Amino acid sequence: MQPGMTPAEREHGGSDDSRVSLVMSELKSRLGDRRFALWCEGKVRPSFLGDQLTLAVGSPFLLNCMTKQFQPLLTEIAQMVIGPAARAVLTVDATLAVQPAGRRNSEHPAAAQSVATTGPTPSLAAVRRDAVPVGRQRKLADLSEFVPHAANELAWTASRQVAATPGAHFSTLFLHGVVGTGKTHLLEGICRQLRRTHPALQVTLLTAEGFANYFTQALGDRTLPGFRQKFRGVDVLLVDDVDFFESKRVFQEEFLHTVGELVDHGRQVVVSADRHPKLLTKLSDELVSRFHSGLVCRLESPDLETRRKIVAAKAAKLEGEFAAEALDYIAERFSGSVRELEGALNCLQTCFAMTQKRVTLATARQMLADLERDCKKIVKLADVERVVCNLFGLKAKDLKSDSRVRTLAQPRMLAMFLARRHTPSAYSEIGQHFGGRNHSTVISAERKVEQWLTENASVRIATQAWTIGEIVSTLEQQLLAG
Repeated sequence: MQPGMTPAEREHGGSDDSRVSLVMSELKSRLGDRRFALWCEGKVRPSFLGDQLTLAVGSPFLLNCMTKQFQPLLTEIAQMVIGPAARAVLTVDATLAVQPAGRRNSEHPAAAQSVATTGPTPSLAAVRRDAVPVGRQRKLADLSEFVPHAANELAWTASRQVAATPGAHFSTLFLHGVVGTGKTHLLEGICRQLRRTHPALQVTLLTAEGFANYFTQALGDRTLPGFRQKFRGVDVLLVDDVDFFESKRVFQEEFLHTVGELVDHGRQVVVSADRHPKLLTKLSDELVSRFHSGLVCRLESPDLETRRKIVAAKAAKLEGEFAAEALDYIAERFSGSVRELEGALNCLQTCFAMTQKRVTLATARQMLADLERDCKKIVKLADVERVVCNLFGLKAKDLKSDSRVRTLAQPRMLAMFLARRHTPSAYSEIGQHFGGRNHSTVISAERKVEQWLTENASVRIATQAWTIGEIVSTLEQQLLAG
């Protein structure tokens, strides 16, 4: 424990200034003086909200580069400073792009001190011992800000029911969809509304990885009874990205018992994943069955009209002047996910901060040209192979084998069909990739899958039968989401 701390600082794991100093000092130590000066000195601003370390940077370009190079390092530092469930997020702050380095450091003295000081740095272990509890002070999305459309209205309605009367309608709510469709927004919105309207309830929100980290720490510290009391005693448990538990048997078993205890006592559980529970083939049947016992809702990428509403709503909260044509351009060109829309808007906000001029359609086209190019997903044969193997629980060598058993032949034909639809590869290249087959085999597979789609045929995955349309739709969403 640091000497001279106030009780409030001890409660929250040290003052924000001291934790900012720790982050900057640790970055300088890990990166070395030269790389730290190049990437961080006067260019970043750390801040804390609950179990999240946010590192603001001056431009989308810097955000992209630092995410690629330093995301694992930033996550590790966040977990050292905050606790095992911590995460690190990078974001764009336009003010960092337009202010001189000296001014930035003067505005955040802790950041400047972390570079200049030669005095003793507080112990990371001391800060970690007093880490912020799950969910405390986290900045949460609001349900009222969620923009519903036909493909996610059921999930939105179910989330509002849970937030109004938890446990009254269904014991478990399972939200699934690809990245950027709003799953985390709904989880955070439920949590925020419950804390506002039902302050007496104990509500816990975290990721599946955070749950696993707390469990691992409890095992190491021999404090499993305390861990179980913490998570099995809540009124509402919200867990993001439960597909993280796939192939992790120990974590699955602990989470299964946690869910069972909560559901059996009338508590509410809400979870999210990138796929329907039937398609999480590496989860235990018992856990999948628990998810099925409640309500399962799918979220899909927003259509054009919904994207326009999302862009308009988010732009209204930004400091800047944007032409309606510029906002329409974003909605039309960036269709992959809401996060792509946010990234494009951040780019335009930075442009406005630099020029102090209204962002026109011509300016938007110029500024977003590189970002639009980077958002285009180039699908390769290896990507098709990966998503098909993951969905059907196969190994690549099985998909490419000479075996003609149905459990291998059907996924192989689907892979060839998707390869023709989403890659620039010729028939001969596809056949060669999937086991050295000739082009006529690929043509035959393509026609067969098209016939299945016309007839609405079904394919078995594990013990469940799915229509070929549902399978193709799921595989395509995973392919295009990366």
